[in-house]
Amino acid sequence: MTNEREVLRDTVRTLLTREGDTRTAMTSSSGYDEKLWSRLCALGAAGLHVPDDLGGSGASFLETAVVLAELGRSLTPSPLLGSVLASSALPRAGADPLLREIADGSAVPSLVWGPYALNAQVADVFLAVRDGELYAVPPADVDITPLAPVDPTRRLATVSVRGAGTSLGPVDESRLRDVALAALAAESAGAAARCLELTVSYAGQRTQFGRPIGSFQALKHRMADMHLLVETAESAALAAATAVADGVDLSSTTATAAVWCTEAFTRVAAEMIQLHGGVAITWEHDAHLYFKRAHGNAHLFGSPREHVARLATQLG
Repeated sequence: MTNEREVLRDTVRTLLTREGDTRTAMTSSSGYDEKLWSRLCALGAAGLHVPDDLGGSGASFLETAVVLAELGRSLTPSPLLGSVLASSALPRAGADPLLREIADGSAVPSLVWGPYALNAQVADVFLAVRDGELYAVPPADVDITPLAPVDPTRRLATVSVRGAGTSLGPVDESRLRDVALAALAAESAGAAARCLELTVSYAGQRTQFGRPIGSFQALKHRMADMHLLVETAESAALAAATAVADGVDLSSTTATAAVWCTEAFTRVAAEMIQLHGGVAITWEHDAHLYFKRAHGNAHLFGSPREHVARLATQLG
């Protein structure tokens, strides 16, 4: 990781640690902390991957992935994932005003694509993908059906569009899927890393038979396995973000990363619960929130089986 990305990571982590409150945010009317979202946008988070001449920061998807990993690490509810997908779907010509608004955070978009719509309940504009074209649809022309997902930190909905909307031009759905999978991999890897940190910390504090439970060899082996899962997930997520930034080996890299990172996250979150014991199944402990996010991520943009099947078809 470059020095610039380390500074970005540390800045976002400090902000989320100091001002973030996941449980309050997820039960609010909007489903996220609007003040915290404004602070993130002031740092440029929503437009890191958008060219500076279009209102963004002119960085790359690698920087966006850093922020997504930190949001995953803290389970912070925010519109960022949906905003990243929407801005990636918009053509770079003909949609400048809307792209600028998304990049600076003044407009929250919802992309109507795939099984679920992100940000639908709070969106200022809806972008519908239909027959290879992208359409802008005002909120008055959509019907929103909120869903009750397993993961309470991420609100999802299905959206039905009434009317044609305004065409914004063609959309590359293959690249859009790659961006979605790379973003999901980054978020999942960040959350898995936090699960490991919390588990190692607890194992060093919880005592049994007069010793920290982390000193028992059987638990050391299990935490070593968790460490391996996290390390490989972080490597896969980095590879996917690099592929999106460089436009090289996209489909194979992003699909592989999404499948592996969500699987690693699920396994690490499950081990976190096991190694924490009874406290992990209480509402007050965050272990169950990580476990639910892991299961939600595994199917957010299609199931792992679908990604593997699509990859096998592409590879012939």
